[in-house]
Amino acid sequence: MKKMLNEFREFAVKGNVVDLAIGVIIGAAFGRIVESLVGDMIMPIFGAIGGLDFSNYFLALSKDVTASNLADAKKQGPVIAWGNFLTIAINFAIVAGALFFVVKGINYLRRMAAKEEAAAPAEPPRQEKLLEEIRDLLAKKI
Repeated sequence: MKKMLNEFREFAVKGNVVDLAIGVIIGAAFGRIVESLVGDMIMPIFGAIGGLDFSNYFLALSKDVTASNLADAKKQGPVIAWGNFLTIAINFAIVAGALFFVVKGINYLRRMAAKEEAAAPAEPPRQEKLLEEIRDLLAKKI
């Protein structure tokens, strides 16, 4: 646990504002990609299988709402667009799943790098080398 905290601190220190800005820009672009994936590829499959189109599912909160699609219903009165909410929830699940696998991959790579560092012993400091040489010379004299 202590090692993981140290790694996190090292990672946090290395980051800067430019990295954060790039992350936000890429995140926004990724969000648009996922939105397109869900709206243009996944939801039509649900629509083809069961005739479902979640985007037009709503609950009218007024008797004045008689429209059959969401856009017209919003013009007529208050509605709860639960189909739109369901689409956004699916978007979130896809983004969360993708980010989960990205973080798992990064953690795996970090563990592999830590194993490589642990496997290759570090060269002893210069002082230790000198002390070992002195020890060896004294052992020869005795």
